[in-house]
Amino acid sequence: MHPQPAVSEEVEIDNGSITDIDDCPHIFYDGYWIRYYQPPAETLSAKKRLIDALTKRTFHHTEAGINTPGDKLDLARKSYEAEQDPKRKRVNAAMLAGALFNRATDIFTTIVDLEERGIKITRDNALMKQCSICFSEALDLSKNVLHHSGEEGIDELWGEPVKVFTMPIADYYESRYRKISQAMRQIDSIGDALKKTLSIHACFNDALPLIDDFIEIAKKECEILRSDPGYYQVWPEFVADGERLIEFMAQIPRGADIELERHIKRGTSLLKSGKNLISWIANVRVPMPVSKKEFLKKCERYRDTAA
Repeated sequence: MHPQPAVSEEVEIDNGSITDIDDCPHIFYDGYWIRYYQPPAETLSAKKRLIDALTKRTFHHTEAGINTPGDKLDLARKSYEAEQDPKRKRVNAAMLAGALFNRATDIFTTIVDLEERGIKITRDNALMKQCSICFSEALDLSKNVLHHSGEEGIDELWGEPVKVFTMPIADYYESRYRKISQAMRQIDSIGDALKKTLSIHACFNDALPLIDDFIEIAKKECEILRSDPGYYQVWPEFVADGERLIEFMAQIPRGADIELERHIKRGTSLLKSGKNLISWIANVRVPMPVSKKEFLKKCERYRDTAA
């Protein structure tokens, strides 16, 4: 089972504490033990690898069609500036943000190539300044980018490559552990609300342990890197446990009136919505506060209509 939040009143654990759990190093942040990975050495090459990986990850979790090549930056900007329709302009802004991010990574690739050839590039170099400007503008525009579900923007994802560019890698790793702990807390909160809500009908009793299982594996999915050998056990379990929730069908009691039948069906839909939201948070590894707030409202409305 995944390590649970530390709730002991007698022993206070400091953030940044590291210990082995199930033969794997874990680090403690804000109530959660999180799988620990040693930061790479502080080099431009290591920064480039991180920025490349984080940029790909950002595009993977956001809406389609915005991964604009860096060499299309001027076209993306002209299109954005010319568009007048608000909805279309938002999409143009997202495409421009994508072009800026890709241009920044293109420039940083050039910087690393020069460094590897023995040409020292300082922070006040024109290439470095241009890279920083592109990252900053992309981050400003990232509020226009939606999660691939359309639920909300997750501009925190866009901030991660910027953090790697502007801060030491070890500090970036620390910031990631804090975000992962916040994501885990959201997963717990959503799961608890879902169980509390569905427990008002006995026909959902069999779903409650399935929710518990999914919460635990979702937190493991949240903390593990794909390069970790353990990922080949975590991901299949994560997918399979999620499928069990999606496939769950509450048995409507014999003799139930039409209102109760509709209410139970809405509960089944709520179960699937909760599963999807937990999955999204586990995958992006950052909180989704807007989506969480809306889901908790749905749970509250469901309980109120049951009463």
